[in-house]
Amino acid sequence: MKLENKIAFVTGASSGMGHAIALKFAAEGATVIAVARRKEKLDALVAEASGLAGKIVAKSGDVADFAGITKVLDDSFAEFGKIDILVNNAGVMDEMMPVAECSDELWEKVLDTNLKGPFVICRRWLNGQLENGGGVIINTASIGGIQGARAGASYTASKFGIVGLTKNIAFMYAQKGIRCNAIAPGGVATEIAVGLKSPSKFGSERASSGMGANPRYGSADEIAGVALFLASDDSSFVNGAVITADGGWSAY
Repeated sequence: MKLENKIAFVTGASSGMGHAIALKFAAEGATVIAVARRKEKLDALVAEASGLAGKIVAKSGDVADFAGITKVLDDSFAEFGKIDILVNNAGVMDEMMPVAECSDELWEKVLDTNLKGPFVICRRWLNGQLENGGGVIINTASIGGIQGARAGASYTASKFGIVGLTKNIAFMYAQKGIRCNAIAPGGVATEIAVGLKSPSKFGSERASSGMGANPRYGSADEIAGVALFLASDDSSFVNGAVITADGGWSAY
């Protein structure tokens, strides 16, 4: 087992990639602290993990509630003494809004969830885990964080920010036993687009203009496999990397 005796903290664990990552890590022996807003979904995840080598512990939390998510981390460190692996996976889309149509409210909502939340979590985690000899951070970025128009302005800015945050942490703390990498998924079958209520017609048309080049959609479990590699000692020399997992879409 690749993660035996490891403690992992996974946000956005109630569905999609976070759900798959939590199960994959538990199957490899980790105790997974699964964090999300939807308690009923987390309870179902805990039940689904029954019989695996590791286990899943559910904790309600919203990454955009900075005081609240910090307390979840405080409580987790108090309970387990360490958190070896941090996965910043929770995220929201942005209605495909281009700059001219993007409200302050939408900008702040997306940046708070996709960038400031992971920053706050990384800061608290680093201050708790450095004294334990280091650990691993995995951030969910996006090909929207390495290319300019796979979503609206706020989502794109947030994911470019995650890439920069990942690389900064990786180099700054490389000699402290910390590795920090990001996964940049392409089109993956998850619930992230379910929350779209009134997407921009113009922004959606522009963002989807390259969809014909997408070879296929990926599965959440395929992204979880990349996360397992980054969490384990198999990737011991990988630090500050952004691993694109998009079936070759961005290779066109």
